Amino acid sequence: RVQLVESGGGSVQAGGSLRLSCAASGYTYDSYTMGWIRQAPGKEREGVATIDGDSNTDYADSVKGRFSISLNRTENTLYLQMNSLKPDDTAMYYCAAGGPYYCSYDCRWDEYTYWGQGTQVTVSS
Repeated sequence: RVQLVESGGGSVQAGGSLRLSCAASGYTYDSYTMGWIRQAPGKEREGVATIDGDSNTDYADSVKGRFSISLNRTENTLYLQMNSLKPDDTAMYYCAAGGPYYCSYDCRWDEYTYWGQGTQVTVSS
């Protein structure tokens, strides 16, 4: 089966950096949108970034200029490089795959076909 496994989360001080990885196994959807979604306690799920079927990337305004999404198609691994982290970035981060061929940063959760179990990111002030 298709499996997405996130890693790279942890605790970091404000201004620090983390690199999240999402390793995909099984049948992958490299020709369709993949993305990162986060959810903070008490808040709704929030789309963070996507990379679509043409490898175009899109970001939420709140992370633009700080985060970078990339996909290594050969290794079937999706990344989210997070720099200049802020306490508001604290959330559980989920990898998602199998979205529409084109989809912007706010690609809906239910537009994806596969999801990972998440990795926790905690940013202290």
